[in-house]
Amino acid sequence: MKQHEQQLDNLNSAVTMKAIRLHEFGGPEVLRYEDAPVPELKSGEVLIRVHAIGINPPDWYLRDGYKMLPPEWRPSMPFPIIPGSDVSGVVVAVAAGVNTFSIGDEVFGMVRFPSFGVSAAYAEYVAAPVSDLAHKPAGMDHITAAATPMAALTAWQFLIELGHDVQNPLQPERHHPVPLDGKRVVVNGAAGGVGHFAVQLAKWKGAHVIAIASGSHASFLHELGADEFIDYTKSAPEEILNDIDLVVDTLGGPTTGRFLRTLKQGGALFPVFLGFSDAAEAATRGITVSMTQVRSDGRQLSELARLFEKGAIRVAIDSTFPLPDARKAHERAARGHIRGKIVLTVA
Repeated sequence: MKQHEQQLDNLNSAVTMKAIRLHEFGGPEVLRYEDAPVPELKSGEVLIRVHAIGINPPDWYLRDGYKMLPPEWRPSMPFPIIPGSDVSGVVVAVAAGVNTFSIGDEVFGMVRFPSFGVSAAYAEYVAAPVSDLAHKPAGMDHITAAATPMAALTAWQFLIELGHDVQNPLQPERHHPVPLDGKRVVVNGAAGGVGHFAVQLAKWKGAHVIAIASGSHASFLHELGADEFIDYTKSAPEEILNDIDLVVDTLGGPTTGRFLRTLKQGGALFPVFLGFSDAAEAATRGITVSMTQVRSDGRQLSELARLFEKGAIRVAIDSTFPLPDARKAHERAARGHIRGKIVLTVA
């Protein structure tokens, strides 16, 4: 314990670390690489020396001031802000009373999500609640581990197990995953971060999976287990699909209602992002429309880690950028057509 306390004292006495911070909202150009205070540990936390950071849509929603939300939903946050939530790294200090992780452990996790501007992952060091973390899967490097948490947990909580009873901010009802074994499941946006995990988890649970993406991703998605592939640039999926049990629309938005006509009565549509507005048609067709907001969960990450170790699922890396080049990573994200995840690396 004295060794742990000494190392913690040394880290807390450090003046600064390098981090990406926001001093205003805007485009990728507002991401500044600069000195920031090393975070101090609170009860129930460990300090992680970060090796890699996964970037996700909430990172650029935060960066631009949550313009995609209604004005009354936009939080007020004091600057400067360190964005990001997904990390992989090594524990370098442990708060008193923590016994689930030790100094030297390799861990990964989605830190304090959902939250607004306090996850602070785009940095050399991150203080994280132990409940948000899991041991990094054996044989997985930090880049692939950092790419995993938010995307994989989103797919898991939509499809496998919600795992919490927190009131859903997106709908009054609790989200319920549906049985997948033997079902016909469509994943729209199948090559993206959430999509490529949804394909694999649905297949793992015994579904017949139909993946929708642009043609360049066909072989990639078949390798992940997709039974059928639809190139949306050549055919409108809603015109050729029918008798579907579940559509997971990882793109969501106002066009997600087009999939209602593809579903059998009693089927379900899970939009991952806001925008569905066809509730009356869904009710008429007997379709359940449900969504949820992903939440940090170290226990579920541990279950996913076991699947990675067994080779049952894998993560695809679209591209990597050094932490100082976070602006370039966000510019890559803005161009779209991402295969898997974009990751920042920390020297």
